[in-house]
Amino acid sequence: MNAAIKIALVDDEVLFRKGIAFLLQREHNIEIIFEASDGEELILNLEKFEDKPDIIIMDLKMPVLNGVEATKIIRKSYPDIKIIALTSYDTKSFIANMIQVGAVAYLIKNTTPKDLIHTINEVARKGFYYNENVLRIIQETIVSSKNSKGQLETSFLSPREIEILQLICQQKTTTEIAEHLFLSPRTVEGHRNNLLLKTESRNIAGLVVYAIQNEIAVLTL
Repeated sequence: MNAAIKIALVDDEVLFRKGIAFLLQREHNIEIIFEASDGEELILNLEKFEDKPDIIIMDLKMPVLNGVEATKIIRKSYPDIKIIALTSYDTKSFIANMIQVGAVAYLIKNTTPKDLIHTINEVARKGFYYNENVLRIIQETIVSSKNSKGQLETSFLSPREIEILQLICQQKTTTEIAEHLFLSPRTVEGHRNNLLLKTESRNIAGLVVYAIQNEIAVLTL
């Protein structure tokens, strides 16, 4: 039996947060390890508790320290923790900003319980998960900003690394990529780690942003 997915919930709306906690606690493979009402309380809990969450589900607009700033801190201090944004903001600028600072998934608060649970499981399995709306916004905003940032150097990536990066952008798991390319999962993990180092990406979501920005891959909507 696989270990439970450890979750931290961060939202200043107590009733909403408790409702999400009640929903998730009914899932056999999900464990809520703590809750927080703002980004500062989240950071304090991460420092205090030895048991770290696999995934943080976080609102954006919160007092003291908001979700965007908290995400930046966590990406630097706890790079292995995945962040799912769960917020009432659905504008392109909010979504693009959260993805670029390190969120691996973005959900609107009117999402269904089924979609939330599916997203948690996909993030646990693959490292990130974007629905069609978020994929479209990533593609539109990042490709449109590409020219202002200048084309990045991509010649240092090997053909195999580019191939693996393209498959990552198709939201395939390490096992699926290994089967597709007739490689061992360990070899795929090695290439993926090299990609993270070479592109200076903090996580798989960062690799996806890099790939789109440099037209290595086009996300399938």
